[in-house]
Amino acid sequence: MEARPAPQLPSTDGWWYEPKWDGFRCLAFRQGAQIDLRAKSGKPLGRYFPEIMAVLAALPFDRFILDGELIVEVNGETSFAALQMRLHPAPSRIRRLAAETPARYMLFDLLLDPQGGELLNAPRRDRARRLAALLQGTDSRQLALTPGTADLACAQAWLDAGDIEGVIAKRDDGPYAPGERAMVKVKRLRTADCVVGGFRYDRAGATVASLLLGLYDEDGRLNHVGFTSGLAAADKPALTRRLEALRGGPGFTGDAPGGRSRWSDERSAAWEPLRPELVVEVAFDHVSEARFRHGTRLVRFRPDKSPRQCRCEQLQA
Repeated sequence: MEARPAPQLPSTDGWWYEPKWDGFRCLAFRQGAQIDLRAKSGKPLGRYFPEIMAVLAALPFDRFILDGELIVEVNGETSFAALQMRLHPAPSRIRRLAAETPARYMLFDLLLDPQGGELLNAPRRDRARRLAALLQGTDSRQLALTPGTADLACAQAWLDAGDIEGVIAKRDDGPYAPGERAMVKVKRLRTADCVVGGFRYDRAGATVASLLLGLYDEDGRLNHVGFTSGLAAADKPALTRRLEALRGGPGFTGDAPGGRSRWSDERSAAWEPLRPELVVEVAFDHVSEARFRHGTRLVRFRPDKSPRQCRCEQLQA
């Protein structure tokens, strides 16, 4: 069951609201001694999260199907960067990370109960009641029932506080609808003024594909914090010429864009450093590790703004 984006929370009767976690959506299957963790894409996750496999194996049930989100917390806050570090080929590193920063499985649905009853067509509130009963008596912090509320004001307060990525709304009487966008997700959108410290060309190497964004820290270093793309095709030729006129600068003097990796090739990792003169305002939804968690949306250029006014404090909730 998927979620469709919306600008605001639904306010009619019959909705249930839950936090949108900054993690990996994960289904857990158990049949006898066999336990399997699967990402939303269908890829296996069990080898990367041995501590979750262990707590699921310790449950006194021979079968179930759970739906939830895998998260990792660092200093009391969810860290997607720490979560991504688990996707590593070396078992020794995975074991070390599992001990140092154990993951949590935030559960929000039960699709098959321990008695073998399929719950896809049951109302959400009934599935939630059975899930709570399944977890009753479990003292492991690694398994937790996600918080929720039927109070719109409470859900809106979560959203306004900015401590979570967003809020998910579900029909309290709704079935579990695999593959359908039967839920609603609302993210808190904010804006920030950023320095364009560099850019990347498109695959053909002719026009700009994305702007690389930076913010100054307290030591005066320009740190790379993300990117914006989705530029209008009609604007790209003139923007490319404008950017090329700024080439030759230092680019980012603090944290810089990453290089080539298993997810990128030499072309997609290459970028052009610029003199820090151009300022843009971008809209973003979430911050993780002092960076934009996702790509941002270009709002406008800010010729009235001094680059030195673009500081990291803007990313604080």
